[in-house]
Amino acid sequence: MSQTFSSLGIHADLQRSLTDLNITVPTDIQKKVIPVILNKKEDVVAIAKTGTGKTAAFGLPLLQLIDIESNKIQVVILAPTRELGQQIFNNLESFNTKASQVSIAGVFGGIPIKSQIERLKETTHIVVATPGRLVDLMERNAINVKHITYFVLDEADEMISAHKEGVDAVIKMLPKNRRTLLFTATMPGTIKQLVQNSLSKKVITIEADMQTVGHQAIDHQYVVVAPIEKLNVLMHFLNTKEGQRGIIFCKTKAAVNKLAKNLAINKFSSGAIHGSLSQGIRDRIMGQFREGHINILVATDLAARGIDVKDLAFVVNYHLPDTYDAYVHRSGRTARAGATGLALSIIQEDEVQDIPEFEDELGIVFKEHQKADAQSIEENNGLLWARKIFKTKVNRDIPEDFKAKVKTIFHHLTKEELVDKILSNYIAENKTIVEKQEVVKKKKKK
Repeated sequence: MSQTFSSLGIHADLQRSLTDLNITVPTDIQKKVIPVILNKKEDVVAIAKTGTGKTAAFGLPLLQLIDIESNKIQVVILAPTRELGQQIFNNLESFNTKASQVSIAGVFGGIPIKSQIERLKETTHIVVATPGRLVDLMERNAINVKHITYFVLDEADEMISAHKEGVDAVIKMLPKNRRTLLFTATMPGTIKQLVQNSLSKKVITIEADMQTVGHQAIDHQYVVVAPIEKLNVLMHFLNTKEGQRGIIFCKTKAAVNKLAKNLAINKFSSGAIHGSLSQGIRDRIMGQFREGHINILVATDLAARGIDVKDLAFVVNYHLPDTYDAYVHRSGRTARAGATGLALSIIQEDEVQDIPEFEDELGIVFKEHQKADAQSIEENNGLLWARKIFKTKVNRDIPEDFKAKVKTIFHHLTKEELVDKILSNYIAENKTIVEKQEVVKKKKKK
């Protein structure tokens, strides 16, 4: 018999909220963590992959443990990005009930700080924050975290790699007798050091859903390409997934911008996010992606951290990540909530030797993806070219006499004949380009 939230100790009013959200069966991490938070006093280190319900694992018991008679902040939850912080805040608000009267505030960078300062003057029990903004508020004496009883570090591995100074500054301001709940998908040395330095001597470590990286239902594949082929192979792959949604990961912001521009030129339904974009632009792109207005998101690792979008069919590593942990987080964006997914890495010949190392370290098996042949690539590029023409906005400023002269040239052609001639012209021109590229490649080899 499957466990229920009632058997884990969750109160009836919170259970009603979960039922309204169609959440009836707890996940593995929830089964293991909720009773520990409710019934034990020790610090907790919970190791679980992304997409396993970690927010509910700490959010539900903390909502239940809040003393609403007190007007002090009792819980601080840190997240590495505003997107993840906002997601946690929204989830907690959806779990929360009017009867419980728990007051939750979200304080993140990229939003005017004055409104957040005003919000914190009201009674607040739980604060969800990004490190930089929380430090800023503490330095302004706009928030008092000296009396909290629970401190949650979500996505702690990413937090330490990207925001170590901010996290250290926050921890220095927290009371020593707090209880720390640390959630992470991986356990690098930096996290082990944080546990040793900042948590109590007695820590309860919980592992859940760790059979394989990201999810057992992820199909891990790689395809080997020459540098000149990379974009064409990617676009051919994306065309085979038309109508499906996915994320493409690049190592740098510059690479994200370049790839996103190429996809836009070829009329793919896509958008891009990275840390240098304004928060308003990031929010707009993420909103479009979540609502299905765009199908493809091009992103850096940190910008995509915490993205929880249902029905992502695939993840593409346009550049193989530098660390095994990064691969865990990237691939974990797909195959969520019991679904299946594909993680495809587009690599060059000198990276093939890295694949067995990823397999050994992460306990996964890669299959080689069959690269599209030259004819398929050429045909795909022709389809992209046709799509660009189809989606081109009509220029209303073209002089009528000039238009009339062009129409006269094509006047006697049927629609089929016109398409044949335009397509033949496209193939002839691109054949010339391909031949020139082959000459350049031969010269470089010499």
